[in-house]
Amino acid sequence: MTLNMRTELLKNIPFAQALELAALVDCEPGRVVSRTLAQQPTANVTLFSLAAGEGISAHTSPGDALVLVLEGRARVTIGDAAHDVGAGQAIAMPAGVPHALDAEEPFKMLLVVVKPQAA
Repeated sequence: MTLNMRTELLKNIPFAQALELAALVDCEPGRVVSRTLAQQPTANVTLFSLAAGEGISAHTSPGDALVLVLEGRARVTIGDAAHDVGAGQAIAMPAGVPHALDAEEPFKMLLVVVKPQAA
């Protein structure tokens, strides 16, 4: 199947070329910026950028989540445990457990959420 004949499961990025993911989202003061790359019933893939001092408040997810840090540093709280993560590191968050993120400096991440199939 050629590239122009397929149904795209990924969106908002060009196909068949090398990409620097961190360059696809800009840090903006006072904002959390996101760019959805995939949104399917069983998986979501999203790029995020947060300015220093910005955060994502505590919440739960119906699926397991994996954060891959592209740039910067953040404190990720999972349940009652806080973890400092930086560029090149990843951290997994289990479904149903409250988690939050606070950017300690300009921060960019790739978030992958894998959800169970609906019954």
